[in-house]
Amino acid sequence: MALWKIEPLEAQEKNMAENKKSGSLTTVLTYDDVRSVSPALEHYTREPLLDGVWKRDGLSPRDRSVVTVAALIARIQTIEMSYHFALALDNGVKPAELSEIITHLAFYAGWANAMSGV
Repeated sequence: MALWKIEPLEAQEKNMAENKKSGSLTTVLTYDDVRSVSPALEHYTREPLLDGVWKRDGLSPRDRSVVTVAALIARIQTIEMSYHFALALDNGVKPAELSEIITHLAFYAGWANAMSGV
């Protein structure tokens, strides 16, 4: 994924819905996808995580996005990267900053891990 090709979250959600209708492969799970397999997992993703942890006062949404992007890259958790990269951009992280995060992580999380964020 190239940073300059990341779409805002609304556009990603629209594209996912269109891909589902056309039968195209999507690499991002929707809440409906998760709910169809594990309703409890979907609940815990929305309630305590997105409506709880992400809204706490201790860090700004921007800082939470930086931490989350770094953790996803460090752990090669690619399935959520496009969502969280777009969220980071929506939360005020600049594309050049995402690029710098990836470069910085190459030295601390490993080259292959950093490459997963490209």
